[in-house]
Amino acid sequence: MAEHHHHHEPTGANLADAARNALEAQNEQWTPMRAAIFDALAAEEKPTSAYDIADNVSKLRGKRVAPNSVYRILDLFVANNIAMRVESANAYIANAHPGCHHDCIFLVCRNCKEATHIDDDAVTGDVRAVAEHQGFRAERPVIEILGTCAKCVA
Repeated sequence: MAEHHHHHEPTGANLADAARNALEAQNEQWTPMRAAIFDALAAEEKPTSAYDIADNVSKLRGKRVAPNSVYRILDLFVANNIAMRVESANAYIANAHPGCHHDCIFLVCRNCKEATHIDDDAVTGDVRAVAEHQGFRAERPVIEILGTCAKCVA
């Protein structure tokens, strides 16, 4: 049985503070636009697209926010571990524990589109070892398992 890494997961303003602290620790600024995009991302229960985030932030700010700007900020968030990209959905979720660095395993429900994030360093360590054995240097392994979640099965 694999060991899972458990975290205390901050929410709301505490999550935004943790994200801001993680970003600032990398010498990046926490601007009002970055804060607005993080808040919009963190408010979503499911992975969300940059276009949806741009629409939501545009409505809140009363002026249009370009999806390209949102993509740049989301890329910065992913690079600094305060957001994660669900590749199969071309969407993003806020990292519930931005201070910890783990490779991602996502359980992605094809029905409701929810993505459950799991940390299992044994599994991802094995994936990295297989890649290394092939002479491949893994940068950011992301494992996505597509299927049906327990709620949708019921």
